Amino acid sequence: MCGINGFNFKSEAAIRAMNAANAHRGPDRTAAWCEDGVSLGHNRLSIIDLSHSADQPMTDISGRYMIVFNGEIYNFRELREELAKTYAFSSKSDTEVILAAYRKYGADCVNRLNGIFAFAIWDKEEQELFLARDHAGVKPLYYYFDGKRFIFSSEIKSILVHQDVRRAVDPTAFNLYFRMLYVPEPYTMFAGIKKLPPAHHLTLKGTKLTIEKYWEVSDFTDVRSHADAVKHVKELFDASVRRQLISDRPVGVFLSGGMDSTAVLGSALKTAPGKMKTYAVGFEDSLEPEKFNADVELARRTAQFYGTDHHELMISGDHVKTYLESIAWHMDEPNANPTAAAIYLLAYQAKKDVAVVLGGDGADELFGGYPRYNAAQLVRLAQRLLGPSWARRGAALAARAVGKHAVARKITATDPTEIFLSYLAQPEELLKEALAAKHIDPQAARHHFSRYFSAPYAEGEDPLKRFMNVDRQSWLVDDSLLRTDKMTMAFGLEERVPILDRQLIEYANRIPVRWKFAPQTGQASFAGKEIWKQAVEEYLPEHIVNQKKRGWFTPMAKWMRGPLKPFVEGTIARLEPEFFDRQGMERMFADHLSGKRYNLNMIWAVVMWQLWYDRFIKG
Repeated sequence: MCGINGFNFKSEAAIRAMNAANAHRGPDRTAAWCEDGVSLGHNRLSIIDLSHSADQPMTDISGRYMIVFNGEIYNFRELREELAKTYAFSSKSDTEVILAAYRKYGADCVNRLNGIFAFAIWDKEEQELFLARDHAGVKPLYYYFDGKRFIFSSEIKSILVHQDVRRAVDPTAFNLYFRMLYVPEPYTMFAGIKKLPPAHHLTLKGTKLTIEKYWEVSDFTDVRSHADAVKHVKELFDASVRRQLISDRPVGVFLSGGMDSTAVLGSALKTAPGKMKTYAVGFEDSLEPEKFNADVELARRTAQFYGTDHHELMISGDHVKTYLESIAWHMDEPNANPTAAAIYLLAYQAKKDVAVVLGGDGADELFGGYPRYNAAQLVRLAQRLLGPSWARRGAALAARAVGKHAVARKITATDPTEIFLSYLAQPEELLKEALAAKHIDPQAARHHFSRYFSAPYAEGEDPLKRFMNVDRQSWLVDDSLLRTDKMTMAFGLEERVPILDRQLIEYANRIPVRWKFAPQTGQASFAGKEIWKQAVEEYLPEHIVNQKKRGWFTPMAKWMRGPLKPFVEGTIARLEPEFFDRQGMERMFADHLSGKRYNLNMIWAVVMWQLWYDRFIKG
């Protein structure tokens, strides 16, 4: 893992300033290279081939191509063997393998890579810049283009060192953030700065910029049997873990109380028996330890079961308050998920021992783990059995019983985009209470997400499959993976995600959705991740097998009534009146403090936005 920077003009001072802004991503070495028409910078976190022969920016043997690369290519050894027939390698790095692949295959080289990556290659002969981002969107890549100047980086703060890049709020991103609690691609909260979407590459020649999608998961379902699916998922998963253990630096595992990270640990120890370091996080002063610390206690039992060198970190509201401004700076954009602080502090702890950690991200999106998928199935069944009029009548009764936002939108929604938003978007009424009226666009989220649902459904296509795929392409990438990347790379720690292996994603999407869910005995519901659970059961101790699905919670809602109360009050008191209804926010916070309403999501979204604004816009 590293930090990459660059632009389409020559300035050694500017490229070194960009390197300085994200030096935390690559603490081992920093370097820059410039010539007419291009400047490239690199901060290196040495993982594969620790020698200077693997330093970047790196040129190929002909001197025609120059690369800066962030990430890891897990199949680089196989590719190297193939490419060595026509290319004389001078290093043992995966970086040089990308260069050799680009020489031979051009832009199509990305379809031969299995890994996590964001890279840029300069072609001196064609005077052309080529950028690409990995299939799953694990590594971030930002760019700014005003029609003439093109600037790119692993982090937005490096783009902002260019004084003439305007710092202004993007109105569409503003609306999307407060509806979804994150900023989806291609937007960032900065007007004019974009994210390159996952599985896309970008070419700049002169002032002509072209962006193309190079990979799409097929909707084709052709798995022969349930037993075949279980067997093949396990084979692909084990192969992915085996590949991702490749490192010339120490590797550990982020361990939770769930089956996903437990399976990663079990598979890793099967491949590389020995003393593995594991890391888990819990929370001090919790009034509900059974809720907030179930994960850390289960992780402790798993670590004992496997005999790992286990490290626990217990954090408090005061810890969070101390590091919030640093977290906001490292994130580059506001992110409303309260777990960011826990990941940040756990990464700091892990970096003392290891340079790489494996995580359990992705299984919920691939195999149906979120409760919303179960709810969507039940709502669809109710609509089918009761018909539209009875569904609306049931919604009205439910709305009166449990609150008008909780059920009504889900039961009455028939448009796929509206169904999706009914589970994941904040209600419009909350935005009207919190935001200045002139900054509310009620159609922003619908317009953005309708692109995923606009294609007609194929005959027999399960709508839930598309729902899960949109989660994988949006929330997973732009909230979960982005948050983890920024919080781990704040300390130069690389996280790898074996479940999001390209081949495993492709195969999981071919499995019929119904096989991923099992009816729960005596209940009108389904248990998700059934195929996944069967595939990895060899790695699951009994105390994990019998656990019910639950989210990873922090006590943030309670901390806002305790140690974080003055901080939140002070933040609300200085909210920008151009963007927020301060009285509405004060009322919302008062209701939260009294227990009248649970308003954590919107309050924390506003707090993190203001911290971002203070640091990046007001300066």
